[in-house]
Amino acid sequence: MPWRVVAWTVSLLCVLVVFQPPVARADNPIVQTIHTADPAPLVHNDRVYLYTGHDEDGSTWFTMKEWRVYSSTDMVNWTDHGSPMNLETFSWASADAWAGHVAERNGKFYWYVPVTNRETGRMAIGVAVGDSPTGPFRDALGHPLVENGEIDPAVFIDDDGQAYLYWGNPNLWYVKLNADMTSYSGSPTQIPLTTEGFGARPGDSERPTLYEEGPWVYKRNSLYYMVFAAQCCSEFIAYSTAPTATGPWTYRGTIMPTQGASFTNHAGVIDYKGNSYFFYHNGALPGGGGFTRSVAVEKFTYNADGTFPLINMTTDGAPQVGTLDPYVRQEAETIAWGTGIETEPSGEGGMGVGWIENGDWIKVKGADFGSGAKSFTARVASATSGGSIEIRLDEVNGPVAGECEVPGTGGWQTWIAVSCPVNGATGTSDVYFRYSGGSGYLFNMNWWQFSA
Repeated sequence: MPWRVVAWTVSLLCVLVVFQPPVARADNPIVQTIHTADPAPLVHNDRVYLYTGHDEDGSTWFTMKEWRVYSSTDMVNWTDHGSPMNLETFSWASADAWAGHVAERNGKFYWYVPVTNRETGRMAIGVAVGDSPTGPFRDALGHPLVENGEIDPAVFIDDDGQAYLYWGNPNLWYVKLNADMTSYSGSPTQIPLTTEGFGARPGDSERPTLYEEGPWVYKRNSLYYMVFAAQCCSEFIAYSTAPTATGPWTYRGTIMPTQGASFTNHAGVIDYKGNSYFFYHNGALPGGGGFTRSVAVEKFTYNADGTFPLINMTTDGAPQVGTLDPYVRQEAETIAWGTGIETEPSGEGGMGVGWIENGDWIKVKGADFGSGAKSFTARVASATSGGSIEIRLDEVNGPVAGECEVPGTGGWQTWIAVSCPVNGATGTSDVYFRYSGGSGYLFNMNWWQFSA
């Protein structure tokens, strides 16, 4: 996200249109319950963890107070782990929970984030540490790790164990992190922003190269890649490569052109289960835009020479890897697509689905029922008279495989299990939980499970 204050013109604002994806098939953006931005994916123990920022609803600036975590084993059904870290995690921070990055080392997880230092009023990079990828996270230092007024930290650990922290807008910096991941050796080094290394920006004498912000550094087949947000504004995603983690960098071109209803973009790249994935953000949800963004993902294949193909934003998203097992307990907040609902902390631990009203629904993609399911159980709570969970297959208005009645339980955190018979759920299907009942909020849902 740009640190410079940009003078927006009426013509620019007019093109920030809102795209609403088709409700039945789309899987992008990944999260529909809130606005998310600045994706930072991490693969750990055969699972993808996605760390994001959170744009406040209706924001007219980069108003961000917390960070969020989601995870998936199939790239389409994402589990909401809530917010394990916010501005209050850093006692010295006053504002701006902006784009961060998480790295794992020796069983600890280190989350590097830019925030405003309340004492200096400048942007500084803090680091928090957690014992699991979903936290909770605590301030590792009690003060900034590094501070020079610039943003967007990214961490890379090389094959020899040396870790590097990169960051910067309008400049680009790195330091060599020590093995503790919370201190560094030497002084911050400024990476030369040459047109050979980062491309030529037309018509801007103050910033002659395309580099804007959001570096993402990794190594593939002995080649080092730096993916970054280019130009401003609107931004596109470009990349450079180098023979070492510190350069010299050579500009390679555009990965994702300027697209979508956001004037910023921010990329993350991973390999997972034999595939390559490109994460980014746009303004594709209703009410979305440059200050209310949403994280999305595309699957891609490198060219034979290691260069990137051109990647465009889609509403389809990445294809599912494998299937979902409906016969093990699944969290209600594991969602491929949802409308109307929100997630919230559950009194039984973790997160749950709440704010459910008549007509709201959740899609879970690619559930493998095998020879068939016979019953369905859900953990629910209601401070009102409850409602019903309609289990539909393949479409939100598809065949009804079962319907569970949810009674009033006496409180939004007073949990009971309800069950109902299921018919026709065989093979692999998308499952839609469509909620029905009277007016107002009906019930909360914590988890669900089918039985064979």
